Amino acid sequence: MIDQNAARKIAEGNGFIAALDQSGGSTPKALKGYGVEEGAWSSEEEMFGLIHQMRTRIITSPVFTGDKVIGAILFERTMDGQAGGKPVPQVLNERGVVPFIKIDKGLEDEKNGVQLMKPMPELDALLARAKGLGVFGTKERSVINLANREGIAAIVKQQFEVGKQVLAAGLMPIIEPEVNIKSPERAEADQILLEELTKALDALTGDDKVMLKLSLPKQAGLFDSLVDHPRVLRVVALSGGYKRPEACIELAKNRGVIASFSRALLEDLRAQMSDDEFNASLGSAIDEIYTASTKKTA
Repeated sequence: MIDQNAARKIAEGNGFIAALDQSGGSTPKALKGYGVEEGAWSSEEEMFGLIHQMRTRIITSPVFTGDKVIGAILFERTMDGQAGGKPVPQVLNERGVVPFIKIDKGLEDEKNGVQLMKPMPELDALLARAKGLGVFGTKERSVINLANREGIAAIVKQQFEVGKQVLAAGLMPIIEPEVNIKSPERAEADQILLEELTKALDALTGDDKVMLKLSLPKQAGLFDSLVDHPRVLRVVALSGGYKRPEACIELAKNRGVIASFSRALLEDLRAQMSDDEFNASLGSAIDEIYTASTKKTA
């Protein structure tokens, strides 16, 4: 059973979703951006310890609350970890921030212009553990590089198959078929994705709803019909490589779409900052992204 209070917060809340889900391959890059060079750890365990310290600092900051951050996507190790002696999902729930977890295990090699998700043989066990820890939903990412209908249809099919498995476990899936914003066929890929998503949404049965996490479209407003679709709880956008100012400008052009930014949220944070400097920088980023999520330009 989906948590209805959390569903209402996500569907109706003013704010955005923070993506704190960098995983194994992207962790060194995330740490480097935070001012921690690769020589700072001697094992994978130490590396994950450092990224957990960063995430804990963010999650426990006085500016990171449900007033503007309505949800947060966690990496599996972060979900299983603690902040201030409490499980991380519990800390988020107490702050009014709805917890999600990244469940994909990375991407397959490109075929037909897209990268499908790798198999997830232990998904049911992960979903049960997440549900027990008070997590509301999941996020699963695949990537579209070219406007190949066969490839995009395969991505949407796989995403909705996984989404139904998530729904069966009583969790809310965030379906994330990311269109590469550097694609030479980006506008065409956006359009094909819109068509394939609409077909998949129309085919859902019962009371099923999903969330969508999409790249900001080349044509502003292209995804309005998805925002309004009765099977969509909320549409959120990834920053996709845009720096925060540009990401916020593009986000503000799209009605009903809120942010689910990662790098664009964290880009100014550094390990060497004092707590006051850190909280001021994080608070400024939160305010900027909140404004772009809630105040739209014509």
